[in-house]
Amino acid sequence: MEPPLPGPLAHLAPLLGHYGYWAVGVVILVEDFGVPAPGETILIAAGIYAGAGRLDIVTVAVLAFVAAAVGDNIGYLIGRSGGRPFVHRWGRYVFLTPERFRTAEEFFTRHGGKVVTVARFVEGLRQVNGLIAGTSGMPWPRFLAFNALGAALWVAFWVTLAYLAGTHVTALYGVISRYQLYALIALGVLVAALIARRLLRRRRRHREP
Repeated sequence: MEPPLPGPLAHLAPLLGHYGYWAVGVVILVEDFGVPAPGETILIAAGIYAGAGRLDIVTVAVLAFVAAAVGDNIGYLIGRSGGRPFVHRWGRYVFLTPERFRTAEEFFTRHGGKVVTVARFVEGLRQVNGLIAGTSGMPWPRFLAFNALGAALWVAFWVTLAYLAGTHVTALYGVISRYQLYALIALGVLVAALIARRLLRRRRRHREP
């Protein structure tokens, strides 16, 4: 008998209980190329089931890693093949001029590895990570390496925590989510500051005789 899933994880019990590993793989896969899906919560729920002996912990971890990596690469291909024309066509309506977009591309190319790795742990960024990397023109081998690193760290962290904490993991999740919000705000401020500094330097160079 499956262990009871606590609080916000309870709605995943029928899905996970009926489809098992398939549910873990498919939900994480589709979440990682932009489809709204509870990828992180089903990973945590699977970790709880593994801790209770209902699923194999190694299988859950390997399957989640493969699904996460493949899903992000699908997003990368979508962004690489069609993202940039879309941004150039519609970006001006949200004040994203070609100049600003080019600066963002340069920033992502230079710091993209860190962004790809950290984004895996941030709700919202996790779903569009591959799309942004593809749109910005980040080289695929570089994206592949850092994406695999981020996926491995993400899966290892949540599966291990859920496996060891069991039904108490939701209390820990609340604390971690609060710190994630602070980290996201700090990251956003840092990125905005770096982009603004680069724009100012470029304007100064243009003004010089």
